[in-house]
Amino acid sequence: MATAAKINNFSDWVGLFNDWREEIGVNHKDISDFKFETLFGAIETNEIQFGYYKGRTKWENLRQIPTQNMRDALLNMIVYQGDTEFASCEQQRWLFQSAPTDYDRSALTRVMIEEMRHGWQMCALLIEHFGATGKVEAQKMLERRAFENKRLLGSFNEDVDNWLDFFAYTDFVDRDGKFQLQMLKYSGFAPLGRSMSYMLREEAFHMGTGNTGLMRIAEAGVIPGWLLQKYLNKWLSSAYDLFGTDHSSSAHWAYVWGIKGRYDEPKNETTADLDDLNDYNRNLYRDECADLVRRISNCQNGDCTELYAPHIKFNRNIGKWAGQRFNCKTGEPMEEKDYEQHLKDMLPSEADRKLLLDIIKNEPRWIAERKGAKDPLLTIGEVRKAAI
Repeated sequence: MATAAKINNFSDWVGLFNDWREEIGVNHKDISDFKFETLFGAIETNEIQFGYYKGRTKWENLRQIPTQNMRDALLNMIVYQGDTEFASCEQQRWLFQSAPTDYDRSALTRVMIEEMRHGWQMCALLIEHFGATGKVEAQKMLERRAFENKRLLGSFNEDVDNWLDFFAYTDFVDRDGKFQLQMLKYSGFAPLGRSMSYMLREEAFHMGTGNTGLMRIAEAGVIPGWLLQKYLNKWLSSAYDLFGTDHSSSAHWAYVWGIKGRYDEPKNETTADLDDLNDYNRNLYRDECADLVRRISNCQNGDCTELYAPHIKFNRNIGKWAGQRFNCKTGEPMEEKDYEQHLKDMLPSEADRKLLLDIIKNEPRWIAERKGAKDPLLTIGEVRKAAI
């Protein structure tokens, strides 16, 4: 891709955004006709709810934020959040051609539209509030590519080339997104907090699409349970990493500065363990996912392999368990001589992928029908009416 000209304002960025949609090949009519907007909802309180500045008025612009370190940390959070939104569209760009039903194609379109709008929202904040640096970062967000392995977080460079991948991704990776957005909802930077109400409402549809998709697969009973389990292991272990390193100084100071809270803030009245924030939120996430996987498992017909969420230590690339050998189900340490085979047994291989694609291609009933649901594109506006 040729290097784009330097942007001077948000209109320049919108031109790059339109070029990006064309370049990655997703700009079909329903997407090109959609009116993208920057949307701000209400925030629950104008007071900072945690950290050193608790009780003070939330900041409306960067000039009000006390230190440059705080401003830099805030910019970094917005950049990472926006980068994931555009990455997911790039990862899923080829799925339109293989959608199992018209409903699923429409759901994919809505997911992409809303992920694009989330990226749009983050770039609007960067350009409006962060001066020349924000403009540069907003431009770079449209220049990185997931399929060139250039997105900022590992999960967002993975291929999503089939609908089981898509459903597991939207159920579990987008669920990590929900956790991150909820934590940013409590930010002392008011424009970021106001961005979250719409984004969280939209994210709920993405997670629901993934969860009902996995339940429909389990109900159909055509894809073997052992194969479904491998894809759960793939995406959940990857999503665990998205919460960041253990003992993170970045998470520590983001909390002290009041710019990113815990997932259950402010309901959690206990004093935050500043050395354990990422792992605290990661464990809340894992518990939520474990409940969802149990429900999916209970929907199974045919091969009723009991499904489970992989242990939080399994297949980790970030944090204290990174690169270590643990059993996928139990988390018990494993010997090196056994672990290589265990990974092959627990994660999708190329042979597994070929089997899955063969099933999807040749077994028309590989996924149960989505009964009684409205066309997702006809209900997309309801999110905006409902958001506070």
